Amino acid sequence: MATTTPSAAPEPASSFRGLTGQQRRAFFAAWLGYLLDGLDFVLITLVLTEVAHSFHLDLAKAATLVSAAFVSRWLGGLVLGAIGDRFGRKPAMILAIVAFSVGSALCGFSWNYWSLFVFRAVVGLGMAGEYGSSATYVMESWPKAMRNRATGYLLSAYPVGGVVAAQAYRLIVPEAGWRWLFYLGIVPILLSLYLRRSLPEAAEWQREVGDRPDVTTSSVLLAPRRRLWNALLAAVLGAALVLLFSENAGGAGPWLSALAVLAFVAFSVQLAGRAWPVMVAVMATTFCAFLYSWPIASLLPTYLKTDLGYDAGQVSNALTWAGLGYAVGSCLAGLVGDRLGTRRTYVCGLFLSLAFLFPVFALGKGSSVVLLWVLLFALQATGQGISGLLPKYIADHFPTRVRAAGLGFSYNVGALGGAVAPLAGASIAASVGLGRSLALLAAALTVVVAVIVGFDVPARLGRALRVDTDRQGPAAARGPGVPDSPADSPR
Repeated sequence: MATTTPSAAPEPASSFRGLTGQQRRAFFAAWLGYLLDGLDFVLITLVLTEVAHSFHLDLAKAATLVSAAFVSRWLGGLVLGAIGDRFGRKPAMILAIVAFSVGSALCGFSWNYWSLFVFRAVVGLGMAGEYGSSATYVMESWPKAMRNRATGYLLSAYPVGGVVAAQAYRLIVPEAGWRWLFYLGIVPILLSLYLRRSLPEAAEWQREVGDRPDVTTSSVLLAPRRRLWNALLAAVLGAALVLLFSENAGGAGPWLSALAVLAFVAFSVQLAGRAWPVMVAVMATTFCAFLYSWPIASLLPTYLKTDLGYDAGQVSNALTWAGLGYAVGSCLAGLVGDRLGTRRTYVCGLFLSLAFLFPVFALGKGSSVVLLWVLLFALQATGQGISGLLPKYIADHFPTRVRAAGLGFSYNVGALGGAVAPLAGASIAASVGLGRSLALLAAALTVVVAVIVGFDVPARLGRALRVDTDRQGPAAARGPGVPDSPADSPR
């Protein structure tokens, strides 16, 4: 990547002033893409009650529409990640933006439950690719000493997109209806045109992979002897997940769940070779992370409207403060993570979030609205904001040649926890109430994630398997593990 040499002495690699103009533009473009991604993705959570009324659905069935985007995310992370590893981070990022934009706009044209489910799945394909490609693009464009800040600042865009969506909800839905909120989803396609013309490719990918197709995930997944097998495996896995998360599995649910797990392991073995347990451990960590965060992220608007009786304006204000807390927390997590280490900062943030969790859901009707805003800001800053470190934590387990697909696939398979979360929250709510259900789920899984990250479970597996990612070679032969250098290892 070409850079402009300043006339003055160069700044240290850890200084923002030391970033080149291209590095700043790369970050801003990825940040804006992720903001629009967040806007498109959270729209369904804002209009669940309106959609349920239009299509005559109960809360549990409507919640499956949140899960629909998660059902397809593993495929988006795998395919667009492979494209990113083979052809570059930038084209994968552009394809992801087009996918979630088109999917969101199509949601506005849905005519029944299943049409909306399918269109939400298209949004999920794009969101998965955007997460993996944007995170790897920014990390590989910035100095290694700043990569916690790179991912923390990048992920701050997602809640800002949620804030924009909340304001759009207040302005549009009461007057024009919920469909017009989705029509706005087509706007991000304009960003893809800007990205295509103005941005360079990530420097680290150019240096270490470039035109070498033999060392990337695409060469593994699309090898002649594997193409048909992988296509069939993907089709079976997709069908199983649709049946499970649309609640149409019936008595076959346990068997379909086992089939899905085996299929994910089969893909992991291809991508990671003998280090596939490392990839599976990363997936499990991410799955639990989504289970603690997404019950609140997906059902908080419903809770505010049904249990607390808030109108559209009050819901919008509450979500705005929650989103701002998430954004601020992501930025702070990146700053602290580069100083104290990724794992240490992550665990501290998780435990700190528990101090704000139960007070949020102890408030009832008539409680101070300002107090709710303050508590939601603090809860999301610590609980959700700390997830700004998650891309760096995951990426530390993968070398450059397979990083986009490794990060994208692992993260988005784990993101199925986000599909389980609203279903679990709605199911438990039938017995204990929605607020208590959200609090219990979030608290229990926060502790689980803190234990997994604190004891460094994926990295310990990598060391036990003696996986070395510093040497170059085909991904199928060796795969990801834990880097040996202190600068690149999760801390």
